[in-house]
Amino acid sequence: MTSLPNFTDSLSQLIACSSISSTLPSWDQGNLEVIQLLATWFEQLGFTIDIQAVPDTSNKFNLLAKLGNGEGGLLLAGHSDTVPFDENRWQSNPHQVLNQDDKFFGLGTCDMKGFFAFILQVTKDLNAKQLKKPLYILATADEETTMAGARFFAKNQHIKPDVAIIGEPTNLVPVVMHKGHMSHRISVEGKSGHSSKPNLGINAIEIMYKVIGQLIKLKETFDTNYKNDAFDVPAPTLNLGAISGGDNANRICGHCHLDIDLRSLPGMSDAELINWLSDALKPLAEQYPGRITFEEMHPSSPSFEQKKQEQSISECFISVAEEISGHSCCAVNYATEAPYIQQLGCQTIVMGPGSIDQAHQPNEFLAHSEIDKTEKILLSMIQRYCLS
Repeated sequence: MTSLPNFTDSLSQLIACSSISSTLPSWDQGNLEVIQLLATWFEQLGFTIDIQAVPDTSNKFNLLAKLGNGEGGLLLAGHSDTVPFDENRWQSNPHQVLNQDDKFFGLGTCDMKGFFAFILQVTKDLNAKQLKKPLYILATADEETTMAGARFFAKNQHIKPDVAIIGEPTNLVPVVMHKGHMSHRISVEGKSGHSSKPNLGINAIEIMYKVIGQLIKLKETFDTNYKNDAFDVPAPTLNLGAISGGDNANRICGHCHLDIDLRSLPGMSDAELINWLSDALKPLAEQYPGRITFEEMHPSSPSFEQKKQEQSISECFISVAEEISGHSCCAVNYATEAPYIQQLGCQTIVMGPGSIDQAHQPNEFLAHSEIDKTEKILLSMIQRYCLS
């Protein structure tokens, strides 16, 4: 049997497997190399391995590894892909770990291939015969774009662990709430013509100007009427992210597009957001029949909230996570795979090493100081939910 790598070597091997997810075909890659590497390691440790192709993706796969038998247990989950990178802003090769200044630099060290390197280390000495409940490890595909891997897993798996930890970088603070995310493209169809005769055309930019005015009013409504103080940005947000239109200064603009981003609070449904958006644009849609449309750019991600269970403190996962981590639970503004994992019927938290401030940034890193803390937390969770 080939000896298993130590933490530094396993992290280096994972980072060397490029697995970028992007909506741009020129950047988008498969993740099979990462999945096969993880499968090789965990199979050596006695885990049963299940690799599944994710439908409607290009060469993307999920991995589920299981050690032990029975019901319940612990699921440790994370995504196997990374975002693209700007090579000119990196001071080292993004796909080679640079161990320097008590930090591991590399694309995915923090977000979030490093989590799997930690899992490998803490499972090296586990004996399946000693486990009273199973330990599951899930590596998903395409989290950074469509979350297709987690969506597929939630719909097609029949496991039901007692609890799940998603190892996104939270500085090892348990996250029990986050906002949802959806994005839409608003399109205005005008009528082009010569700029010297504006009355013979319909300027799409001028209509979009009015659309933006309605969206600003909707933002103000969110700020005034909807708040959740668990978040540092307590209201739902609406961001005007990108705009394009027209082709020449001396032509009446015939087309204009605006891409917007909406982040909802827990308890808000996609249908509510779409209704608010429709109501905001309705007066203009009636004024300019057939000229204003909006469509979802990619599948939305729901908000997430893990409420405290009506159990004893020793059985409530939130209480256990706070006790083991030494941190109070919190809410974050970004989206994760947590709502999909929660659909398995398990208590779910997001908690992992590293800071979200490093994610999606040039010179992404994972600090050496995270190693002992992360391994102790994972070992404590395995002890409580699989060995006790």
